[in-house]
Amino acid sequence: MTAPSVATPTIGIAAPDPSFAHLARLTDDTGMFEHARHAIARRQHGYCTDDVARGLVVASREPDPPATVLRLAECYLTFLSHAQDGSGAFHNRLAHDRRWTDEPGLGDWWGRALWGLGTAAARSPARWVRDEALVMFGLGATRRSPSPRAMAFAGLGAAEVLRCHPNDPAATALLADAATAVGLPGQSANWPWPQQHLAYANAALPEVVIAAGHHAGDERLLARGLRMLTWLRDIQRVHGHLSVIPASGWQRHAARALFDQQPIEVAALADASATAADVTGDDTWHTGVRECVAWFLGDNDAGTAMWDPATGGGYDGLTPYGPNLNQGAESTLALVSTLQHARGLS
Repeated sequence: MTAPSVATPTIGIAAPDPSFAHLARLTDDTGMFEHARHAIARRQHGYCTDDVARGLVVASREPDPPATVLRLAECYLTFLSHAQDGSGAFHNRLAHDRRWTDEPGLGDWWGRALWGLGTAAARSPARWVRDEALVMFGLGATRRSPSPRAMAFAGLGAAEVLRCHPNDPAATALLADAATAVGLPGQSANWPWPQQHLAYANAALPEVVIAAGHHAGDERLLARGLRMLTWLRDIQRVHGHLSVIPASGWQRHAARALFDQQPIEVAALADASATAADVTGDDTWHTGVRECVAWFLGDNDAGTAMWDPATGGGYDGLTPYGPNLNQGAESTLALVSTLQHARGLS
């Protein structure tokens, strides 16, 4: 089942305001449900720290948030507090019966939890939320993950903390270690990437390197991150629009699949483009944000909208037949995050 195609917009089209309506629909008094069938939460699939943490990121980013968004942020912070153990690791999966189905660990969910906590510590309008988030971040920041992506997500949380606490030692060390964990880019102009495979949320890797270079005043590190991001941006521009790496990834020297494209990839590129614009003062990076917005509005390989204006939900993936009409947490969070970056762009 697919949505009807819409006219392909230009990247100059006005972006709609981000809506938290579907995130509220997916959220109960415990946390955010991971999956949905169309716009209805699939409670039997439970909750995950990965999505709750990203929910805290977008809720904390809202300028002058209404009471409904503040309540979401409080719920997500409470969930993360319950998920964290005494060593700073996190559980990821909570069943609908409120029982954890995994042991605390240091996977992507740990990194994203620190990203959410760092963002709340830096941006929440509520003092008590900022204070609690900073305490939880400090505990989690004592740990290190063997996964470069988990480290990148955690490093983005550290960069947020350093916005308001520029001398925080735990955040400073974590951001530097995250950039190191990403690795050195390849020497080939055709593949200046630290690994031989592009996987998911790829733009988070150069983004954390850019943030680390900027914070440390390290021009070489900053240039390294910008080089990686420029290449990633350019290879995902096809026929004048954004065509992101699909869920299957892309192995160097192998054929690149076209579908299934995931909203998380678009949101990561929007995040990194916005960071590059902020750090360098180069407004041309805003074009990347506009292209990401346009992807959701229909300027993509299928020429179809990737969100539902009636619900505020984002569709779960772009397939050869159009969008997957399920509106799960990850895709909706990606939509909201991308639209937040579009504010203020002409």
